[in-house]
Amino acid sequence: MDSYVTEPSLNAAVDLRDGGFSFLSSEGARAWLERHGTLSDWARLQDSWNGMARDAFMADGGRYRRRRHAVFSAGASGIARQAHQPHYQARAYNQLNGGIARWFEPTPASIAAGESFQTILAACHDLFGGLMPGRNWFVETHQFRIEAKAGESGQPTPEGRHRDGVDFVLVLLIHRENIASGVTTIHAPDGTDLGSFTLAHPFESALVDDHRVFHGVTAVQPLDPALPAHRDVLVVTFRAV
Repeated sequence: MDSYVTEPSLNAAVDLRDGGFSFLSSEGARAWLERHGTLSDWARLQDSWNGMARDAFMADGGRYRRRRHAVFSAGASGIARQAHQPHYQARAYNQLNGGIARWFEPTPASIAAGESFQTILAACHDLFGGLMPGRNWFVETHQFRIEAKAGESGQPTPEGRHRDGVDFVLVLLIHRENIASGVTTIHAPDGTDLGSFTLAHPFESALVDDHRVFHGVTAVQPLDPALPAHRDVLVVTFRAV
């Protein structure tokens, strides 16, 4: 059973500093984001998850993941998109798919420059920059769609419990369609369970201090096997440089 947090987090920075992770309810996350900009094109952002290419680098042979990728810099002068480049994780952080440069479809410029996307980046920069002030940041954004169908579960984290090899992580739910499960779990480095919650409604978010905790997400299954089923999230990572 989820240890589900029902009240909006009043101070995600305190949660991250004290416990290494924070859960934001839909209302709490939206309020946090809107302190940093507008979400006026949210529907267009949601729609951008449709039509993404499949992840061609799944070492388990799975065809359940679609994704797009973009890279930004963030610092005192603001946030700027960088040239498209591969995503790389050492095998120490991703034993399944790590150790190689993975080129993914780029997030369209019209989406990455949109109001909602920029608001999300600004909110993360303010929060994470407050925890580690005076830093310049290497920022990656990942649009993930995990699909599930009869006889084939979708694996949001096929690498299992893991760290991403960054400083901070935001996992923001964009949409869920006809799926069950997908429980986010948080663990201490020694494997102790620290908490769990299900991102069930748009805007619900998990924030993670990647140095202090591991995280994972359970597989998703279709509620009705005859209908499309997917889980859409935006993952934003900040690594100090």
